[in-house]
Amino acid sequence: MDLSETLNERLLFAVPKKGRLHQNTLDVLKGSDIKFHRHNRLDIALVKNLPIALVFLPAADIPTFVGEGKVSLGITGRDQVLEHEAVVPPTDTTGVEEVLDLGFGGCKLQVQVPAKGAIQTPEQLVGKTVVTSFTNLATKYFRALESEGEQTTIKYVGGSVEAACALGVADGIVDLVESGETMRVAGLKAISTVVESSAVLIVSKHPTDEKLIKIIKSRIKGWIDSQRYVSCKYNIHRDDLEAASKIAPGKRSPTVTTLHPENGWVAVEVMIEKSSIATKLDDLWEAGAKDILVLPLLNTRTSD
Repeated sequence: MDLSETLNERLLFAVPKKGRLHQNTLDVLKGSDIKFHRHNRLDIALVKNLPIALVFLPAADIPTFVGEGKVSLGITGRDQVLEHEAVVPPTDTTGVEEVLDLGFGGCKLQVQVPAKGAIQTPEQLVGKTVVTSFTNLATKYFRALESEGEQTTIKYVGGSVEAACALGVADGIVDLVESGETMRVAGLKAISTVVESSAVLIVSKHPTDEKLIKIIKSRIKGWIDSQRYVSCKYNIHRDDLEAASKIAPGKRSPTVTTLHPENGWVAVEVMIEKSSIATKLDDLWEAGAKDILVLPLLNTRTSD
């Protein structure tokens, strides 16, 4: 059986082959128990424990393959989804649906100009030259600012967009900003945000196996939640339970177990975000909680 026949029997899942989302995506696949081996120089990998084939593609191409081809789902940046749909509006049979924000790869697509220049607002760039690798979003953004008879020149550059102003080919740029360090080194400043982005799980409007997609989404969401939350257990007198529950309400509500019906003590288990562990524990202790324990989560299945 050749590769094309094998792929026809599997759900196709597109993932970034390189770039800022690549390693985090590999972590998501591993955490979701999607096991595969990718051979060198081969951009297709068969998953060992599920009827899935991973297709490694540039992040910018993934919305096209998911929205218009045979690929049923993919991981890419929201910026790339919007860039694709800015020129190819989705119909009933094309386009993608964003089903899960993956919580990594956060960045902003921003209008940037020389920090020491005269331009302070995006309106001042109207009629001038803007360089970007997001030509569709940039065109849509500046067309909304233009008056009749005005037209901003949007030029495509695939890399080193931040150098365009210094090298004299642009008055401003539209580019992704993560930490902002590259922008500052290039002598640029942001004057407007076009799109706020992060990594997302997208699904085709015509998937081949909705049941399997549901399983994959559940696995990925469960692993992401396990990275975001920890399990917190503590004992507290029932008189203080209401105050403690306001401090740490959990994703839905705390699980409360009676320890001793006569003296009023209960055991509580609740999920709290990792980012707020220290503060929550301090506040719970002040509220009367005792024997507080924090346990990591290997995986979860929780509702929103």
